[in-house]
Amino acid sequence: MTDVRNGRRIRVPASRRLSWDLLYFHRAIPLCAHDRRMNLADVSDARNACAERVSWPALFLKAFAIVAQEIPELRQTWYRWPWAHLYQHTTSVATLTVQREMVGEPWLFWGQIAAPQSKSLAELQCTINRFRDGNVREVFRKQLQLAGLPTVFRRMIWWWNLNVATVSRAKRLGTFFLSTLAGRGAEIQLPPSIHTSCLTFGPLDENGTARVTLAYDHRIMDGALVADILQRLEETLNGVLTTELHSLNEAKRSEAA
Repeated sequence: MTDVRNGRRIRVPASRRLSWDLLYFHRAIPLCAHDRRMNLADVSDARNACAERVSWPALFLKAFAIVAQEIPELRQTWYRWPWAHLYQHTTSVATLTVQREMVGEPWLFWGQIAAPQSKSLAELQCTINRFRDGNVREVFRKQLQLAGLPTVFRRMIWWWNLNVATVSRAKRLGTFFLSTLAGRGAEIQLPPSIHTSCLTFGPLDENGTARVTLAYDHRIMDGALVADILQRLEETLNGVLTTELHSLNEAKRSEAA
């Protein structure tokens, strides 16, 4: 730390290095964003009536992964090295942004969940709870190790995973990304991402409506397909996911009887 006139020069803290790296590589992704006002009153009512807590991120992660199994573009990634081509993963790997505090500093981490479409809402919620409440040094050990490396080595690792790795890229970075501030009453306009698709949603209003945004790599998808994806996502939330919430509630009642 060096004094500069009346201020001071501060080294970039470890807590900001991974976000810095993400923004560095995000610049190469031609993201566009479209949103849809979704009526989620039915799934909201089912969620509120459920005896077991299920968060909105768990619902959106599973619903989007179900849609991604139907629409292969959501599992594709653009590669420009050694030549322009696409890689399509067999299943979805969700990446969820998680904010944690460690040693008095806020950190952003990313938790991966493989094949969320095949997991129950209870299983997904258990994993999300671990991301948010588990021991940071255990849950995000590899990301902490990466943050501790010099910038040149971190960027080499990021570059390899983004430009060379295929199967391992999907496992390490995910095939899609979810970031939201709905719990704080705010909306994200265009979340920075290195993924083909990045999902975000805002808080529900008094009518059970929320703005849901999908940012996407325009090299792989066009707006018409994204509009269809958002419509299919709303149908899945109000259909399959609402039914599962009702089933979860019925199972709890049967256990209590």
